[in-house]
Amino acid sequence: MQIEISASKRTLQGKGASRRLRGSGKVPGIIYGGDSPAQSIELDHNTLYHKLKLEAFHASILLLDLDSKKEQVLLRDLQMHPFKLQVLHIDFQRIDQNKKVHMKVPLHFINADIAPGVKVSGGIVSHILVELDISCLPKDLPEFISVDLSNLASGNSLHLSDLSLPQGVEIPALVRGENLPVATIIIPRAVAAEDAAAAVVSAADIPTTVQKKESAAKEADKKDAGKKK
Repeated sequence: MQIEISASKRTLQGKGASRRLRGSGKVPGIIYGGDSPAQSIELDHNTLYHKLKLEAFHASILLLDLDSKKEQVLLRDLQMHPFKLQVLHIDFQRIDQNKKVHMKVPLHFINADIAPGVKVSGGIVSHILVELDISCLPKDLPEFISVDLSNLASGNSLHLSDLSLPQGVEIPALVRGENLPVATIIIPRAVAAEDAAAAVVSAADIPTTVQKKESAAKEADKKDAGKKK
C-alpha cells in the first residue's frame, strides 16, 4: 500500500516566516525535480511526525497530495531539532518512472537463529551494514532487502555479492567493484574461553606418544622379570 501525505503550497519565505510556521504546528518543506519548478510547501507536523516512524516512509515512493494535485515523490532530506522531537524542514523529490533512482533501503536480517555460527558455535551476529544504497526504476523499488543468514558459519562473513536482489535492482558499490561485508558472526570472549578450557582438559586426558612408549616399556620389563623368576 502506498503511503500518502498531504501538503499545501507555501508563499511566505524567510527564517521569520518559517519560525512562525513551526510555531503554528506546521513544517516547512520543498518539493523539486521533474519538469516542474521547485515548490515551497508546508505540512502538518503531527501527521508528518507519525508518518516518519514508518520504516517504509524513508525508502518508498510516496504519494504527495499538494492542494488536491497528487504527485509521486521520494523523501530526500530531513532536518530535526537538536534535542526536541520536532521536524524543522523536509525535502521531497519528484520521480520520473523512466529514470533510475538511487535510494538507501533498510536490510532485514532473517534466520539468524539457525545460522551454524549461532546455533552450533554460540556466536553473535554482527551487522556491519544496516542499510544499502541501491539503484533501480521507481516501479522496482523495494521497501527493504532481506539478508538470509541461515548458512553463515562462525568466522565467516556475508558480502554484497551474496545478497538476493529483487528483479531490476542493482548495487552501485558492486558495479564499482566494492564487494563490502554485510554481516559476520563473532564468538564472545566467554564462549571462546570456555572452548579453550575444554580443549585443554581434553588434551590432558589423552596420553602423549612418549607416555605411551614409557608405559609399554614398563609392561615389557615386568613380563621379562616374571619370566626370569
